[in-house]
Amino acid sequence: MISILITAYKEPDTIGKAIEAFLNEKIKDSEILVAAPDDETLAVVNKYAKRYHQVKSFKDSGNGKPAALNLLLSNAKGEILVLSDGDVYINQDSVQKLLKHFDDAKIGAVSARPLSINPKDNMLGYWSHLLTDAGAHNARLARASSGKFIVCTGYLYAIRNIIEKVPEDALADDAVISYMIWNKGYKIGYEPEAIVYVKYPANFNDWMLQKTRSAGGYTQLKKYFGSNFPRMRSFGREVFFGWYRALSYAKTPKEFYWTIMLFFARLYLWLNIFIKLKIMGKSFAETWKRVESTK
Repeated sequence: MISILITAYKEPDTIGKAIEAFLNEKIKDSEILVAAPDDETLAVVNKYAKRYHQVKSFKDSGNGKPAALNLLLSNAKGEILVLSDGDVYINQDSVQKLLKHFDDAKIGAVSARPLSINPKDNMLGYWSHLLTDAGAHNARLARASSGKFIVCTGYLYAIRNIIEKVPEDALADDAVISYMIWNKGYKIGYEPEAIVYVKYPANFNDWMLQKTRSAGGYTQLKKYFGSNFPRMRSFGREVFFGWYRALSYAKTPKEFYWTIMLFFARLYLWLNIFIKLKIMGKSFAETWKRVESTK
């Protein structure tokens, strides 16, 4: 059996499209488990549950995505789990393309490829395309092809059902799960043709909230795994390896200017993370905030 796990929070306008995209995959012997803390989202999920026996809804505690994931993990029956969010949707056959990798017994997880649906004609939209295409895609492609560790995207990835619980204070649950699987001796694959469409932040404040949560989560990994773990993201890696890809992605003077502005934004981001998490010791609850413009 294949278990599809979707976590959502106040997403009644998008959860239906997310569920339908998975139903259109027509995967035999599958279940779609959706967790949300709010009644509005669950009301939409329950409409699908009445029509499709494989759709099941769960009300989580509202204590964050890791807690919701743990609820779904404890109820999933599948040998392979497909994890996604309630505010994104997948391209046709994306799940099938992820699943084919598990014919290799050494594969423990496979990441899909996020694509931005934001317009590219403004700075924040351009950043979303640059970071997903020139940044994450190229990095995952290169590292996976040489057998190196990669972090799966939380928007869509598949894993073997070997994870019982995720630390509930984790800021980057996708990174934590990726490391947990890697530490069990499995390889992590990348499927660039498994596409998940994502709406990224449309204003700088939301951009900072989202990136602080995702990039800041990497500073927690030492707490869970000690010092000896392969690093895919850090301020140093961005400085030494990311600048050339970013500048090469720009095709016009305006895009070149936006790229330079991104360098300053990323510097501000990492300084903000260092101050909040290292110096001020901010907690998970204080750091995790909802990003409204991505809904």
